[in-house]
Amino acid sequence: QVQLVESGGRSVQAGESLRLSCVASGYTEGIYYMAWVRQVPGKERERVACISPSRVKTYYGHAVNRFTIDRDEAKGVLYLQMNNLKPEDTATYYCAAAKAIDYCPQISEFDYWGQGTQVTVSS
Repeated sequence: QVQLVESGGRSVQAGESLRLSCVASGYTEGIYYMAWVRQVPGKERERVACISPSRVKTYYGHAVNRFTIDRDEAKGVLYLQMNNLKPEDTATYYCAAAKAIDYCPQISEFDYWGQGTQVTVSS
């Protein structure tokens, strides 16, 4: 059973940077598509960025040119570097993983989820 634990979320001012981390345990290297997903209260979860087992990266809307996803297979850690944060980036950020898939999964297709870490950006 894969377990995902996020950390790094906190309150920051607009324009600042944060790096989120997600530690995976019970994890078999190289076979999971992993992603960062965020959710604002009252809204559906949305993908932020995905990374394949071969480290092919995909970014969505708000994350393009500002966020960077990466993974360290040896350590079992997924990262999200977020630069130039904006108030609209305020959300709970989740780490998610999907196995036996060769594209960035839709929200409903992820097999494992972390508990989330809160990011709050003030103007």
